[in-house]
This record gives sequence, C-alpha cells and structure tokens, in this order.
Amino acid sequence: MMKRVIVACIAVAAMGGTAAAADLPPAPAVPYYKAPVYVPTYNWSGFYIGINGGGGWGRSDWSTTGSFGTSGGLVGGTVGYNYQINQAVLGVEGDIDWADINGTTSAAGCPTTSCSTGDNWLSTIRGRIGYAGDRFMPYFTGGAAFGDIKASGPGLTGDDSTNAGWTLGGGIEFAIAGHWTAKAEYLYVDLGHESCGLSCGAATQNVSWRANIGRVGVNYRF
Repeated sequence: MMKRVIVACIAVAAMGGTAAAADLPPAPAVPYYKAPVYVPTYNWSGFYIGINGGGGWGRSDWSTTGSFGTSGGLVGGTVGYNYQINQAVLGVEGDIDWADINGTTSAAGCPTTSCSTGDNWLSTIRGRIGYAGDRFMPYFTGGAAFGDIKASGPGLTGDDSTNAGWTLGGGIEFAIAGHWTAKAEYLYVDLGHESCGLSCGAATQNVSWRANIGRVGVNYRF
C-alpha cells in the first residue's frame, strides 16, 4: 500500500511540473544585427598625371645692386608615381611650368637706369613622402629644380641661362571623386646664380634667382 502511495505522489508531481513548464512564456528571439558595410580604405599607389598653377614671390641679386623683389605666375603639367606601404606613401613627381616671375630695380649700382631679372620656365624632379589618412594625404617633398635666369637692362645685351638648383616644400592632397585628386603645395626654389659679366654691365656680375612658390593642382590616377 505504501509503494502505491509513493508512486502516485511522484506521478502527481511530474504532471504539475509539466503544467508549470507549459505556462512559462516563450524564450525571447535572438536579436538580428545587420553586418556593417565594408568601405575599403583609399589606396594611393599608382601612376598619375595632372595640371598645376599658381604664383611665386622671391628675390634676385645683382652683384652691383643688392637684392630686389620678384613676383609672377606659373602654370604647367605634372607626372608622378606613388607606392603605399601601410600608411606611408613614397613617391616621385616631376613637373614643368611656363613662368613669368620677374622683378626690376633702379637701385644705385645698376649699370643702367634699371636692372631686371626674370624666370620664363621652371621644372622640378622631387621625391615625396606622405601619410595616408584614407582620402587625404599631407606630404613633404624635395629635390632638384631647373629653370632659366634671364638678366637684362636698357643698353645691355643681357643673358639668359638655364640653371640647376634645389627645392624643398610640402603640401596636402585629397581624393575628390573616382580617379581624381586635388592638391595644394608650397615650394621654396633656389636656382643659384648665373655669371652674366659684361653682358650685364660689369666684369664680375652674378645674377641670382630664388622664389617661394604656392600652387594648386588636379591629378588623374591610373
């Protein structure tokens, strides 16, 4: 008789547990999260060509007159190549510009009523090192510069010499749309001096040209 009572109690307890479980609310659904869209980081590697333009201001010296100011504009073309390693961007860039950066002085010591120095073209070949911040890249740049130093004055035969010098500067470039980028940069350029001599009115007459160049440009990357 006791065994029957125990068995009956166990059966009642089991039925009660099943009923209680049936009364429990359903487990909440696992929330669904949409995976974020992956946007690839911009890569600066590759060849590019472009155009640039801007202006310059600087100084020229004639041995007999001292220093005087020069200024003017320039416009031309650019070609280059970048190679990106992590966030470092290493590159080389060359450009050639038509220029009209000149100045005139009538200071004491000028062999005639005025002495003029001008630059009609300017070219640079530079290395670049930049930091890739996704779609913008600040950079430093430096290398060789080439251009003409044109010295003249009333009654003088003058001289026009192609000179090699150096340049150093920096800038920032932005990816704007598709394959296109835009940049703004500053360069300090020193073309040294030419020995103009008697063509510029004195047996020893050196004429120098140096300038600060500010320009903007647009490049197309391949």
